[in-house]
Amino acid sequence: MNSKMYPLQFSPILKERIWGGEKLKTILNKSIVSKITGESWELSTVEGDVSVVANGALKGKSLMELIDETPNEILGTKVYERFGKQFPLLFKYLDAREDLSIQVHPNDALAKERHNSFGKTEMWYVLQADTDARIIVGFKEDSGKEEYLKHLNDKTLVSILDDVKAKTGDVFFLETGTVHAIGAGLVVAEIQQTSDITYRLYDFDRKDAQGNTRELHVDLALDAINYNKVDTQKKYETKTNTSNVVVDCPYFTTNFIPLEDKVAVSKSGETFTVYMCVEGSFEMEYDGFKQSYIKGDTVLVPAAINAFMLTGKASILEIYIS
Repeated sequence: MNSKMYPLQFSPILKERIWGGEKLKTILNKSIVSKITGESWELSTVEGDVSVVANGALKGKSLMELIDETPNEILGTKVYERFGKQFPLLFKYLDAREDLSIQVHPNDALAKERHNSFGKTEMWYVLQADTDARIIVGFKEDSGKEEYLKHLNDKTLVSILDDVKAKTGDVFFLETGTVHAIGAGLVVAEIQQTSDITYRLYDFDRKDAQGNTRELHVDLALDAINYNKVDTQKKYETKTNTSNVVVDCPYFTTNFIPLEDKVAVSKSGETFTVYMCVEGSFEMEYDGFKQSYIKGDTVLVPAAINAFMLTGKASILEIYIS
């Protein structure tokens, strides 16, 4: 085991978006400087947006460097065996001041063929929701290419899409092919495969500050869409001081921990673990290391760390590869 290993935090990579706002600062304590900050990329190895360590002896090193030097210790034996020196997930917080564009993500096969990329299976955990905030997920009823294209051309696409009111604590799991949009007034934690492949279907005819509309990917999306009605909302237990399973899919497992006191965690070394603090605050103790985390913080626990203690009063998302 590498004696230098400790729980790692990374500098957020902040992204301006036409639909962004200021809640990443007011709710999640991010040091944003723009009034249209839409995303904070917490953990990323997407080309051009690779996370850099912000704490401890490894400060200044990129996540890619760490994986390259010590893949088993960072990723875990099972993850390294499956993905090589690739970090398979991308973690973000999003603030939607306005509706996001209606979009879809391709599956692994299509993404590999067209973009040499992973597909983009993802989940959202709602941290904050304004009154009447909603998300768009899939079709109201089973549809097809012809009906979809007719409504797209008539600018009535929203009328055949399902929208669901969202509140704090709601979880939505989106398999590839699901047409979706985060609605105005929502702050979400997003966990997804490492991929930045998005096909934009409709953007409400918005224009940016220069008067330009954003590119649409109507043709690319046609074969990527699942035209059937889908059930995306996840129900889950909320037993205190316990890892309650929320999503368990081939790409990641996400648990919800309502921490009221302390939880001892033991790991096998097969996978890294990520904790996202979505409410409250907690401390992590490990072999003389002690660090406090507040709402909006994300921490990567390398796979080489196999026993630690969580203490505090917080709501925490726990993510790893099964």
